[in-house]
Amino acid sequence: MRIGELQMRALLISTYELGRQPFGLASPAAWLRREGWEVTCVDLAKERLTDTVVRGASLVGFHLPMHTATRLAASAIQRVRDVNPAAQLCAYGLYAPLNREWLQSIGVPLVLGGEFEESLAAVARHIADRSSNLLSSRATEASAPGPATDPMPAASLAIPRLKFLVPDRRGLPPLERYAFLQMPDGTRRVVGSTEASRGCKHLCRHCPVVPVYNGQFRIVQPDVVLADIAAQVAAGAQHITFGDPDFLNGPTHALRVVERLHDAWPTVTYDVTVKIQHLLQQADVLPRLRETGCLFVTSAVESIDDAVLVHLDKGHTRADFLEAVATCRSIGLTLVPTFVAFHPWATLSGYCDLLDTIANLDLVDNVAPIQLAIRLLIPEGSKLLELDEIGALVAGFDRATLTYQWSHSDPRVDELHRDVSVLVGSHVAGNRRRVFEEIQALAHERAAIPLAASPALARGERSLVPFLSEPWYCCAEPNPEQLRLV
Repeated sequence: MRIGELQMRALLISTYELGRQPFGLASPAAWLRREGWEVTCVDLAKERLTDTVVRGASLVGFHLPMHTATRLAASAIQRVRDVNPAAQLCAYGLYAPLNREWLQSIGVPLVLGGEFEESLAAVARHIADRSSNLLSSRATEASAPGPATDPMPAASLAIPRLKFLVPDRRGLPPLERYAFLQMPDGTRRVVGSTEASRGCKHLCRHCPVVPVYNGQFRIVQPDVVLADIAAQVAAGAQHITFGDPDFLNGPTHALRVVERLHDAWPTVTYDVTVKIQHLLQQADVLPRLRETGCLFVTSAVESIDDAVLVHLDKGHTRADFLEAVATCRSIGLTLVPTFVAFHPWATLSGYCDLLDTIANLDLVDNVAPIQLAIRLLIPEGSKLLELDEIGALVAGFDRATLTYQWSHSDPRVDELHRDVSVLVGSHVAGNRRRVFEEIQALAHERAAIPLAASPALARGERSLVPFLSEPWYCCAEPNPEQLRLV
């Protein structure tokens, strides 16, 4: 957009998006470009942030979709403030409203939450109008205002229903630079990603979606989803990861999308995330997912202890998990369970039970080793804080980690977590079975529980499954070296 001789420029920054080309840059870029703005997208996980790009921006937006991305953003925010103090800074995405107070304290006055695109476009219009008024009144440079501190359209508790635009991925690093899909036959596939829905109908206590969406669920129009997939297929994508918190929140919508995907590109595969509860309640949908090219389904199992599942309000039981494993296996659909292995209710024997259950179900290849080292994070706004026992346990909010700190009542559990984390970190690209066997042996030694031979592991067979190459998960400790700030 040009106002007089002034070209309005926006800079959108992503620090980390699970090894994917950032949807959180591509989608708002389309909205800002429709407003006439020149938009530069920078993914700090793959490219450097230059002073020239920062200096030219009137609006700088930071996408914060997860905890890791938010912590990594702090240094980038300071860099932008130092280089271009007159720029209007804003943060958007799932973790932005959760960390509103912290963000504002480090110089980001505008914080947008769920369904942020329309609000971000409104911020851009406000900046353009303000600049136009300054030019028309022949304002001097000395009287030009700094960044706005008034709450531009504030995030509302009611999540709006947007008519989405097709994400505009121009200027982002090519898909080949992001995580790839490793196939059982040793081949690799280029991976694209998109969203068919946002939010979630469920209220799991530990989930960061809940404080923002509070049970609300929004779909992305099928034509928009398919157009985004078409652009990525044209750019080389052979597999699509759907980033929806739960793909079967709206099963009719979900099937409409994947059936059209399969009709248009029969050789393109995909993966989705689905709750255990939905895998059982909507089991009749699963064969259709497999038939349309779904290679695997990720499900946040979190625990196999029924008491812990009640604390987390997950909506399923240990028996449900076992049934879901059997159901998916019977129709040839790979289930990829994820876990929060270390939490305040964990015990050494319970951790051994988790490992033994994974082995006995022949799921070792299905579980990324990092999942065996995940420790419960309690961010600002977490519904876990509503539990009296959690309130009594936490030591207060830590601005360095952006979490409420807690220590286990049994120091041996925290020690095991540290040692398992070291094992996983030193074998990031290692054979999953070897890493698992080391962790299992260590856990049983610490718990003084004899390690029984697992039939699946004893056979020495490898039931290889397809998996994404990205080893760094949103609950993992951020590594600042991943950022290319200079």
